[in-house]
Amino acid sequence: MTRFITDSCSDMIQTEGGNFVSVPLVISTDEKEYVDDEYLDIHEMLDDLSVYKGKSGTACPSVESWLHAFEGADTIFVVTMTSALSGTYNSALVAKKIYEHSHPEAKIHVFDTLSAGPELRLLMEKLFSFERAGKTFEEIVRCGEKYLQTTRLFFALKSLHNLAQNGRVNKVIAAAAGALGISVLGTASAEGTLESSAKCRGDKKVIAGMLEEITKAGFQNGKVRISHVENPELAEKLRIALMERFPEAEILIYKARGLCSYYAERGGILVGVECSL
Repeated sequence: MTRFITDSCSDMIQTEGGNFVSVPLVISTDEKEYVDDEYLDIHEMLDDLSVYKGKSGTACPSVESWLHAFEGADTIFVVTMTSALSGTYNSALVAKKIYEHSHPEAKIHVFDTLSAGPELRLLMEKLFSFERAGKTFEEIVRCGEKYLQTTRLFFALKSLHNLAQNGRVNKVIAAAAGALGISVLGTASAEGTLESSAKCRGDKKVIAGMLEEITKAGFQNGKVRISHVENPELAEKLRIALMERFPEAEILIYKARGLCSYYAERGGILVGVECSL
């Protein structure tokens, strides 16, 4: 049996049939833990965090969680968030070695996306299409790694508090976000870290800045995946702007799950795009 597995940073919900599994990360405070699965009430979590004064953080899936997701499969493709900001990739690699030892016939590949959110979804969708096309395990691995070189992640965040608190971005950069309506635009670097590129005030400038960055990256008319944290209005404005410039683009808008909602915070959007295909 072939199985496709990703961590919950992909924002993908568990599907029926057993060929796809989402392994949850955990968001925690001193008072409560939030497991990032399909049962998590994200609005409630954001409300709780908005009034919580202590430290909060996230934990990657355990090796046991990955092994449970592998069980029963002999061909396994795993897609994880960036290894530069999380132990998720390394945890999956440890599970891979353990599972291969007890299942010597198994074929497993773990993709380190060096990214987050929508870029994981783009890769997972592409892997699905490779399997439907009848590609072999080796072909899917090779083509999947090559595809990752053609995708990019961009973001516009109204707050970087949680990212800064957990050492994911510079606190000086974070201090600007949220002040007087300022949003920080940025991207995932080639090394898998998050880099800011501009500061904008107001939705119009956010959309203009995002459109400029996406165009400069080489986007033409491929896929766009937009996840938002309780900000469908901004996501829709970006969709309209993209369609005006790239009328054949394939755009999907959806709500971010727990992990991305925690780091992007209320009002944030994450955008994955195909470039230079």
